[in-house]
Amino acid sequence: MKMNLRQIEVFRAVMLTGSISGASKLLYVSQPAISRLMSHTEQRLGLELFRRTKGRLYPTPEARRLLGEVNAVYEGIERVNEIAEDLAANRTGSLRITCSPNLGQTVLPRAIASFRAAHPAVRVVVRTQIPGNMLRALLSGQVDLAVSNMPLVHPNLEARLLVKNEIVALVPVGHRLAMRKWVRPADLIGEDLIGYGPEVPFALLVHEMFGNDGDQPDMRVQVEQAHVARALAQAGAGIALVDAMTVFGANWPNIVAVPIRTKVNASVQIFHVQTEPLSRLSLEFVETLTGMMKR
Repeated sequence: MKMNLRQIEVFRAVMLTGSISGASKLLYVSQPAISRLMSHTEQRLGLELFRRTKGRLYPTPEARRLLGEVNAVYEGIERVNEIAEDLAANRTGSLRITCSPNLGQTVLPRAIASFRAAHPAVRVVVRTQIPGNMLRALLSGQVDLAVSNMPLVHPNLEARLLVKNEIVALVPVGHRLAMRKWVRPADLIGEDLIGYGPEVPFALLVHEMFGNDGDQPDMRVQVEQAHVARALAQAGAGIALVDAMTVFGANWPNIVAVPIRTKVNASVQIFHVQTEPLSRLSLEFVETLTGMMKR
């Protein structure tokens, strides 16, 4: 037969105090109740746990062996309570994030650094992925949050807008457009533009931007990621079309970020599965990232 938790508790108390009266005081239970429960425990186990000599209890070798396992159970319970306290205080756990590649190189590292300063014991896992893979990672439970400058469309996702994130032209210093406060898409026609291949999601926004304002430009240089476009513009290879988050918080000496006046933008949103409540850590990271975006 098995011992229940109450019997384990009483057995441990008797072993620790060495007497029925000591266990009674420790557990705030009457001595007769302790005595009855221990007798019932021995009968249930078919083991003699204590020898009674001249009114004193002496644990048997079996009882001493059992105590080691009982103490391990109590250590496990204490560990469970410690973990519960840590979770309640957001001191431990894990946070899994997927994000657009450009966000993974600009605003997200700052937000993660700020978050980890408050929660150094929390494990953070970051993946940079294209929108389709981000969507699959979220829906399959591989990540807790997705941060994207492209829409992730699914009925089970909930989105929160972080920032509108305009599209900008990275213009070399000294270029005729570098001193402009803003440009229109039409102003960029005929320039050496650094854009994206048709397989890149951001290319859809660029196409929409020019489609709303005139002819499509000839992209003489095509890349897959915004940070490569930025590096090419920095090297003087042309004017790069990127979203503003690509140059977030950075100061590049050879290029100027000129806003493009258009209704099209690369809004940064944070996504999660709406049927699964966010953990305390996820909620706090969302607030950290939101605050970072507003600076």
